[in-house]
Amino acid sequence: MSISMYRLTVPMFQRGLASLKTYLDKAESYAKEKNIDPGILVAARLAPDMLPLSGQYQRASDTAKFALARLTATDAPKFEDNEKTFDDLRERLAKTEAYLAGFSAQTLEGTETRQITLPGKSGIVLPGDEYIATFALPNFYFHVATAHAILRNQGAPIGKRDYLG
Repeated sequence: MSISMYRLTVPMFQRGLASLKTYLDKAESYAKEKNIDPGILVAARLAPDMLPLSGQYQRASDTAKFALARLTATDAPKFEDNEKTFDDLRERLAKTEAYLAGFSAQTLEGTETRQITLPGKSGIVLPGDEYIATFALPNFYFHVATAHAILRNQGAPIGKRDYLG
């Protein structure tokens, strides 16, 4: 029995976005408790050549919306990538969630065989189900996990249960 493309995408992305919202709530409380400028957390990185926390949220959001747009051959909403505060990040998550809510199981029927060209310059083309399983979901969860790691590295009290939802 195969899993539907809807179940493989929308609920998975929604779950990760819910974890990202939890991280924001806990990070904001932590910043208040420790008298830390929230901007420091939003700009925090694990390494100099990695995206900051805001970039991890932006890429997770983009991965979710562009994956569904590619599967359905539609345009995803464009966001400016200018988030600087916890509230900015919350707003981006809310817009991403609203976009995801517009997809139904019927909308995604048959997309498992749609040919998707991987983003970037690789020129690799995969059927929709392989694209989701081997590129979109791993990329999405990489950015969710990296956001988790950045906040843990900064001392925020988040743990595995927050990641798992």
